[in-house]
Amino acid sequence: MSGARIVFVKLGGSLITDKTQSMTPRPGVIQRLADEIRQAMTTVPGLQLLIGHGSGSFGHTVANQFQTQSGGIGQDYWRGFSEVWAAARELNQIVINALIGAGLPVIAFPPSAGVIAQGTHIQSWDISPIQAALSHNLVPVVFGDVIFDTVLGGTILSTEAIFQHLAGAIHPDEILLAGQDKGVYQDPHHPEKIIAQITPQTITTVLPALSPSQAVDVTGGMLSKVKLMVSLIREHPSLRVRIFSGLEPGNLYQALTAENISFGTLIAHQEHLPSPGP
Repeated sequence: MSGARIVFVKLGGSLITDKTQSMTPRPGVIQRLADEIRQAMTTVPGLQLLIGHGSGSFGHTVANQFQTQSGGIGQDYWRGFSEVWAAARELNQIVINALIGAGLPVIAFPPSAGVIAQGTHIQSWDISPIQAALSHNLVPVVFGDVIFDTVLGGTILSTEAIFQHLAGAIHPDEILLAGQDKGVYQDPHHPEKIIAQITPQTITTVLPALSPSQAVDVTGGMLSKVKLMVSLIREHPSLRVRIFSGLEPGNLYQALTAENISFGTLIAHQEHLPSPGP
């Protein structure tokens, strides 16, 4: 992986599914995004990707029904745990099929198969197979999934939390979070106004503008997403994170290939923000 540009890409659950309708994918959007990823990897030599995706109206809807994220005991809880796993797995297969159809050499790494958490925090996960996949120029795919937890019994691991854990070992140059929102809104009631940049120093001033997801999202929506990404920036000062809309055709391709883009919200340390124009 030496010398390569490594980017983590999340395809948000709100982007690849209709979160207002249970178990409803957006196959056309998924395939277009897969095609944009393939085009970007063809355009940029040495670009290495780790792709993650949310569970949207698949995992979140079922998890909300059983409150899987809160942990539990008993046969009913574990039956629900299994149903959430099945829903997340179903969406993952749809995404994998689209990526394969676009010609990408992908391989899935379900967190449920390897993660043990302790009070929602990852305690152990052998990620050497993911690192091996990257070293052979494969594209690892992870996703929001159920995991076993030594305190709660079971819980749910979000894609952002997966990225946070993997960043410590894989050291991505950038994280791209593609959703249906155009960025972080200055005011949720006026979505045309986007916060262009957030730094660890300015996060407290933008927190009041962040609201929980209007659709079912058991992992916290935009508020938890931004807070987690700012925390990650603090841990890895050279990292840059961009939150943007993947609904606009070409946005994901541009985010992967262009040096300077003007859409979405950039989260970075002040010294890594682009210089102001003339």
